[in-house]
Order: sequence, then structure tokens, then C-alpha cells
Amino acid sequence: MIRASVALGRRGLRNAFRRPQFLAPLIIFPTLFLAVNVGGLNRTTDLPGFPEVDGFLDFQLAAAITQSLMLGGVSSGIAMALEIEGGFFDRMVAAPIPRTAIVLGRLITTAVLAVAQIAYFVVLGLVFGASIKGGFEGLLVMLGIGTLAGIGFGAIGTTLALRAKSASTVQGIFPLVFVVLFISSAFFPRALLSSPSDTIAEYNPLSYIADGLRDPIISTVNAAPVLEGLAAAGLVAVAGTALSVLALRGRLRDA
Repeated sequence: MIRASVALGRRGLRNAFRRPQFLAPLIIFPTLFLAVNVGGLNRTTDLPGFPEVDGFLDFQLAAAITQSLMLGGVSSGIAMALEIEGGFFDRMVAAPIPRTAIVLGRLITTAVLAVAQIAYFVVLGLVFGASIKGGFEGLLVMLGIGTLAGIGFGAIGTTLALRAKSASTVQGIFPLVFVVLFISSAFFPRALLSSPSDTIAEYNPLSYIADGLRDPIISTVNAAPVLEGLAAAGLVAVAGTALSVLALRGRLRDA
């Protein structure tokens, strides 16, 4: 199981870097949103009730990371759908490997890319004046929450690919990424959101993931937001992985 999963994970990484058109949106769109939001909304830090931050970039950095990880999930689904359309999935099914390794290999690829995505935005933020107040410990917390969340988003994308069997269908969920993200506290503090957005954000796991990623950036590491972020990311990862395995079994039954 482990050897097959790692081998498929390595193959997924090689294919990802051979197709930069699928990796570029994971970086370009969140970077552009980050630049636009920081440039146009930097005075919002003066609003009563806004968290204590050195600048709006510090607050928005977690939103950019969360957005990038979600787009990584879409990219993972598209990659799986292309393998189904191209016939490679059928060859994997016929190969003498555990079937679950097909999903786990894809999630290994997503996890490695998630670490790279987090590292990119951390470096970008530091270059333009942000700081990681939690230090090295805070960076490890961000990597832990972000990697778990990335795995979960990748698993959801894989589930959709196994169900839809079409790359174009999976690509069609791209706009939903922004809708779900905008009704969370990723881009703006929950306390300053108006109804019903504040209520939705309270139950949206992306709020806790983004807050968990943000806490080490704007303050020393605090237990509550970090644990909530880890719990939300872990829940998404476990639920997404379970759904992808079930979708795989359904796909095998239909084959």
C-alpha cells in the first residue's frame, strides 16, 4: 500500500510540474486577490473591533493561503478526471496494487503541493513586510493546518472527479470556491460581518482553517484558534478522504 501510494504520488508530482497551466492558477489568482485586497482595503484595520495587526497584509495572508489550497483541490480533481478520460485510471485498476493507493497517491501529491503553496505565500508576505509573530513554531502550525486542509480539499476534488468522470465538470466548481470562501471569515473578521454572513461564517469550517492559519501570523501561537483550525482541517481531511474512497469503490463497481 505505502510503496504503491508513494510511487503514484511521485508520478502525480511529475505530471503536475509538466503541466504548469494547472499549477499557475494556484498561485496567480490568490496572489492577485491578495494584491488587490491589500491595496484597496488597507484602511479597514482602523475599524473598531478589527484584530490588532501590523498591516492588512498580515490579516489577508491566511486568506490567500486558504484560497490557494482550495484551488489545489480543484486542480487535484481535474488531474484525476484527466487520468480517467485518458485511460490511465483503468490501467491502475488492472495493475496488481491496492485500489485505495489510487486515492492515497493523489493525496500525497496534494499534500506536497500544499507545503509548497504555503511556503510561497509565507515568503511573499515576508518580502512585502508581513511577519510571522509566532516564529518557527508558528510556521510549523501553519504547515500542519494548511497541509491537512490541502489534503481535505484534494480529497473532495478527487471525489468529484470519480463521480463526474469529466475534467470539464470538475473545472465547473471553480466559481464555488470563491463563494464558499467569501462566506467565511477568511477575508474579513467574523465580528464585523453582517447577517446572515456572520452566522454562515460561524458554521463554515473555512473560517476556522483561515483563523488557525492567521493566528501565528498576527500574534504568538494561541491554543484556541490553532486547535480549532487543526480540528476543522482534520475534519475536512478525514471526511474528504472517506468520501473519495467511497467514490472509488462506486467507480470500481460501475467499471
